[in-house]
Amino acid sequence: MTRAPVGRRAHGGDGARLAEERGIDPASVLDLSASLCPVAPDPSAAVRRHLGAVGRYPDPGRATATLADTMGVEHEHLVLTNGGAEAIALVGALLGGTVEEPDFSLYPRTGGPLWRSNPNNPLGTLASAAAEAGVWDEAFWPLATGTWTRGDHVRGSVVVGSLTKLLACPGLRVGYVLCADDVLMSRIRRAQPEWSVNGLAADALADLLRPVDLPAWSAETAALRDQLADLLGSHGLSVRAGHGPWVLVDGSGALRSELLAEGVVVRDCASFGMGGTVRVAVPRPEQFGRLESALRRHRGATSGPRSGARDASTSRAAP
Repeated sequence: MTRAPVGRRAHGGDGARLAEERGIDPASVLDLSASLCPVAPDPSAAVRRHLGAVGRYPDPGRATATLADTMGVEHEHLVLTNGGAEAIALVGALLGGTVEEPDFSLYPRTGGPLWRSNPNNPLGTLASAAAEAGVWDEAFWPLATGTWTRGDHVRGSVVVGSLTKLLACPGLRVGYVLCADDVLMSRIRRAQPEWSVNGLAADALADLLRPVDLPAWSAETAALRDQLADLLGSHGLSVRAGHGPWVLVDGSGALRSELLAEGVVVRDCASFGMGGTVRVAVPRPEQFGRLESALRRHRGATSGPRSGARDASTSRAAP
């Protein structure tokens, strides 16, 4: 299975880099390679209100308590981290891990507990209620289900998560670990570098969380995902739609280069061992016209019944 090389793991959100490589203004790129909440408000205003934090050493205590209260979990069960990547690194360094492919490339694959993303990244499928894992990644769970957590941490598993997807602020880096094992939590806290969570993220978190309406955002994202699947299918593409804020397009490896020529970036799934498949993030409502224009210029539109079918089978997976 093709895997991303060590030290250069493939990831979404590479629109700015690709634009610079081609001499294109990064601000003009429509980046659909990173699957962010398409209905979250622009975080810039909330962050600007807390710029004074950059002159102080950060203290994540209040932000940790705010997030725990928002999620409805015990304060002592939660550690705030520098994005989901640090949460994964902290837990992975202590426990190791195994993976049932395909799954997210940052998980350890060195022996240890089973890691599972829920919904699965890249497939978008929600795990069944009976599914078990030593470590669950709920980065996309809130958007997929309209709830904060499945609660696996109180049943003996470790849960890692990322608010950067939900709040659409990947540059700010906010993630977390949930664990009810006091001994393991003490080890995680000792392993985390001092001042890991930057003060700007910690100070702004309460404001960023205030407008969040998980049931509404989840429903709106699902409706936009259906709209995206229909749009891609109308251009003869074979689409799989699950519960995540993205869809997969199978058998169309050229789609990434076709759209890139129009300044639209989508994710190549080769690093997941899925050559010929691309992942397209759900656009914001105002971005659909740009994507439609790019598709029309390169692929035209099919007439009559779509030749590209939308496989909705993954949408029936049990939460």
